[in-house]
Amino acid sequence: MNTRKKTGWQRHGLSIVTSGILLLWIVLYLHANPETHWGAFFGNAIADWTGMLVMIVATKYLHEVGSAESKKVKRPAFVPKSVHEFMHEHSLMIFIVITGAGWITLFAKMHPNAKWGQVVGNIVSEWTQVLGVVVLTKGLIEVGSKESK
Repeated sequence: MNTRKKTGWQRHGLSIVTSGILLLWIVLYLHANPETHWGAFFGNAIADWTGMLVMIVATKYLHEVGSAESKKVKRPAFVPKSVHEFMHEHSLMIFIVITGAGWITLFAKMHPNAKWGQVVGNIVSEWTQVLGVVVLTKGLIEVGSKESK
């Protein structure tokens, strides 16, 4: 067993690179016309890579009941056991629902065809896909996954 401590790059390389690529799409979109093919692509890429980043980071720290990756966490003394268990078992879905509500609220205040309105609309769509994956994978399995063994 390797007892050497992993570097920050080894522990967070995927989220760092993904964040960098997302930042690139944002910078390119800032200077693009959303009515061109490239502008539309950059705007859509922002939503896609935002969804990818949230899946990478959120699944690293949040958990969902039935996930092979879910770990036990210590319950603070002031939190009732039933509340702690619910929050722990569904923390990923709770996070996605709360942040999704934020994206929906922001989108509702924007013009849907404005430059950033299109991007935020695509992020709302991405969030519904992410929520769908979390909900569907609670009860459905795929051959070859850790959960199907």
